[in-house]
Amino acid sequence: MNDQPYNLAGKTAIVTGGSSGIGLAISQLFATRGAGVYIMDIDEGEGKKACEQILQTGGRATFIKCDVSAPAEVQKAIDAIDQDEISILVNNAGVAHIGNIEQTSEQDLDRIYDINIKGVFNCTRAVIPRMKNSGGVILNLASIASVVGLSDRFAYSMSKGAVLTMTYSVAKDYIQYGIRCNSIAPARVHTPFVDGFLQKNYPGQEAEMFDRLSKTQPIGRMGAPGEVAHLALYLCSDEASFITGSCYPIDGGFITLNS
Repeated sequence: MNDQPYNLAGKTAIVTGGSSGIGLAISQLFATRGAGVYIMDIDEGEGKKACEQILQTGGRATFIKCDVSAPAEVQKAIDAIDQDEISILVNNAGVAHIGNIEQTSEQDLDRIYDINIKGVFNCTRAVIPRMKNSGGVILNLASIASVVGLSDRFAYSMSKGAVLTMTYSVAKDYIQYGIRCNSIAPARVHTPFVDGFLQKNYPGQEAEMFDRLSKTQPIGRMGAPGEVAHLALYLCSDEASFITGSCYPIDGGFITLNS
């Protein structure tokens, strides 16, 4: 393991929303590179299942049930990690909302804010004191919605724009402590959320709509969670020690080739 590129041996990594989709792929990959992974998720069943899968393949993983929107729960979860150092935080937990501003209620906006924005704030604020002594990496999951306009994504775009600018602010404020902060901006990635969305909204037309959504990316398909995970691995590894305050699209050409 130690001779692998992007080695995370000896590092402690927290992945929020790490029990499914992109978060699960990141948790699994980080474990194969030697990190001790803490999966923080509100879904206890899926979280424990994800940890068991990692343990069965020889990795190290611990589940901590946590609602990232609740600051007291987040602080309790961080305090439960007894290692002196927290090396990596991946702020992946998030929810989506479809609709323009007229189709977005105050309750919709508050829910998106609480999880997608306040969740990143709570987790980042809790780990920074633990990182200030020896440095660390914070990686935020933004979105192409943070840098380009997307139809019917008002609340989601608002939240991911905030994630992007929080990335810049944290990178600026904590560079003197050796803390790096970057973000990733995926386009459509084939996760269980996509399948659930299609089943709910297009029953009987899932394959047709999946193909249509896939072709909105110039490369002609959706991304895979593992592809995002490998970019996350690089940015959280020592090989990326010169990178901070940056956002990396992983979008099949969406941002530049659709303009």
